[in-house]
Amino acid sequence: MIITEITENLADLPEAEREKLHIDPVYFDNETRLKRVQRVEAESGEEVALRLPTDFRELKDGDILQRTDDKVFVAKMKPTDVLVIAPRDTREALVVAHTLGNRHLQAQFFDADSEFGKDVMVVRYDHTVEHYLDHAGAPYTRGEHVMPEAFRHAEHSH
Repeated sequence: MIITEITENLADLPEAEREKLHIDPVYFDNETRLKRVQRVEAESGEEVALRLPTDFRELKDGDILQRTDDKVFVAKMKPTDVLVIAPRDTREALVVAHTLGNRHLQAQFFDADSEFGKDVMVVRYDHTVEHYLDHAGAPYTRGEHVMPEAFRHAEHSH
């Protein structure tokens, strides 16, 4: 089967409808969730081909790839190894953000209403970043999290 568009997400369906679905997950990591053309295998072993439009941005956790009479193929994002940085004050946040920004790291920011429960900056795990945070005394934790968006390479020039 070839999937050419994503039209709905499990999170948008009523709970009663979700409970009736037989879900066959298709797992994607940070890089594969960005590819618009690829062949992947569902958990059941069934092959699924994606040929998404050129304006495709990325797959989201819960995107419904295909519905058949007996099952639903759903995109599931694999957790990413990340550092969750929780600065104690604005100055510390700015210093850390400036230093990591100079390394052209991709970061995602969350507030207290997020799964993290506080204002945080999240970056992909890197041992040199962890070393910097230890040296700077900035509070952080390392963990595996399903990220709402992919970490992308930041294009730039000087």
